[in-house]
Amino acid sequence: MSRLVFPAILAMALAAPAAPAELGQLDASPTLFTVMAALNAAGYSAELSSPNNAPLRDAIRNELAKRNIPSLPAIKEFFSRHRQKNDVLELSQYVSFALTVSGPPGFTFKQRDVDIPPDVVAMKELAPLLAAFYKEAGIEDLWKQSQPAIEQYLELYHLPVSQAVLQVNGYLRQQTTGFKGRRFQIFVELLGEPNQIQTRSYGDDYTIVVTPSPEPRVFDVRHAYLHYLLDPLSTRYQEILDRKKGLSDHAQRAPALDDSFKQDFLLLTTESLIKAVEARLDHRPEGVQEALRQGYVLAPYFAEQLPVYEKQEQAMLFYYPTLVSAIDLVTEDARLSKVQFDKDAPVRAVKVAPPPPPPALTGAAKTLEDAEQFYSARDLENAKQAYLDVLQQAGNPALHAAAYYGLARIAALQKEPDVAERLFHKTLESQPDAQVNAWSLVYLGRLSMAAGDRAQAAQYFESALKVEGASPAAQQAATQGVESSKP
Repeated sequence: MSRLVFPAILAMALAAPAAPAELGQLDASPTLFTVMAALNAAGYSAELSSPNNAPLRDAIRNELAKRNIPSLPAIKEFFSRHRQKNDVLELSQYVSFALTVSGPPGFTFKQRDVDIPPDVVAMKELAPLLAAFYKEAGIEDLWKQSQPAIEQYLELYHLPVSQAVLQVNGYLRQQTTGFKGRRFQIFVELLGEPNQIQTRSYGDDYTIVVTPSPEPRVFDVRHAYLHYLLDPLSTRYQEILDRKKGLSDHAQRAPALDDSFKQDFLLLTTESLIKAVEARLDHRPEGVQEALRQGYVLAPYFAEQLPVYEKQEQAMLFYYPTLVSAIDLVTEDARLSKVQFDKDAPVRAVKVAPPPPPPALTGAAKTLEDAEQFYSARDLENAKQAYLDVLQQAGNPALHAAAYYGLARIAALQKEPDVAERLFHKTLESQPDAQVNAWSLVYLGRLSMAAGDRAQAAQYFESALKVEGASPAAQQAATQGVESSKP
């Protein structure tokens, strides 16, 4: 199985003193891969035309369409009977199934019947169908052939996720990656609908599943990791929190708050604390009031108390009972009685009509477009040749800068940091546009971090933040880089 372990050398280069050498797992799962391959073969087509789909999804669908798979009609019939009202719920039940069963070739349930998650109970008959599909479709070989594409995508997550986990461990003064016996696991699944992120907590395993997206979903991974570390504390000190439970009455007035938080005060408390921690880590104090208006009623209290926590020496693991014991019901009731809650949850994304097609590209611009398409498909040899062809053609200096930037990214993927650094500098010397300029500085910062030079990394990240016209994603990456480069 493909596996990337956050290495000791990276931890030593980036971590606060309390950071451990091994911070968790970033993997791909053959069980998830098999489930999603079967679904795609059965007609699962959510966001199939999205440009954010991994090329691997189309490749696997096309390959399965050529094969004689006797179990496929029964799987199609199962898929039809278990359709959900939207694509997110559709994917969710199969993620739950994949995380509940053992791996191939048997796909047997790991739990007793009474412990099987509710959304999986009605799916038990899928297990023997999947076992047959695994053999008939030759999934073992397809899984092996898919490893280069999977490894390329895992690499995109490796450094930023390592930094996010280290950032949280440093802030919470976490000596290990959680309570003894528990495990935090990240699975990347390239055959699913893009832009999805799902979390599950089954027994001692806390798992997050991410599908392809334009940029790594690092904020969401960090959010899940905070839950992994803080959820057990609310359970451990439930007796204290039960005495504060009356404050949940205010949360009932919040129209935008999900019912799961209204019904579970421990979950509401943890989410409020996470919102306050995120506001501190991201230097967004306004995030606390945004969280409050959404119904996370203890976010302001925690935001006021976190500076006190930061000035003392205990880890959050030991400071937590002090933190929650000090919640004053009278004070918080007075504060919350004045809150006007938002009526709607924040909108994360808006679908708009696509713009008219741009004019056809020619010359160096067309070659650069071809190079970017090769790069997106991880056809690195053809991408490299196309970028070199751009440099041989006359054109706007920004096109040459973009070509050097492409070559630099290829060098980074191929683990040639010295070559990548030289090419990113060449990019900056070639009049790049704002987007390429900012991302080149971000990459140089990441390379410096990996080399253990925090001071140089900080300069690059700060320079990236000063680039006018940089994309929000580049600014966010630079902001995270500044945070991670602090001693």
